[in-house]
Amino acid sequence: MPRLVVLETPYKGLGTLVEGDIEKNIEYTKKCMRDSFMRGEYPFASHLLYTQKGILDDDIPEERALGIEAGLSWVKNAEATIVYTDLGISNGMKHGIERAEKDG
Repeated sequence: MPRLVVLETPYKGLGTLVEGDIEKNIEYTKKCMRDSFMRGEYPFASHLLYTQKGILDDDIPEERALGIEAGLSWVKNAEATIVYTDLGISNGMKHGIERAEKDG
């Protein structure tokens, strides 16, 4: 059976948000998900799901925190956290990496 993995990729960017960063990062994450599937994994990227219109609003701090916490809870069920670094490591990714290391 393929292993279940959580993907860490940038969503908002690496600091100052530039117009188009989120869209670029969403497209990048889709490519990363495809790469993961082609490697025989079953990937999960919470930031592609939870940030969709009508689910959670990433611009509202409480909703962003809820989405991050929900996404990080998947780490406990995954066999690995896979970090894609082609676009750098964002603050959100750092948090996810630290959580994965802590929760094993």
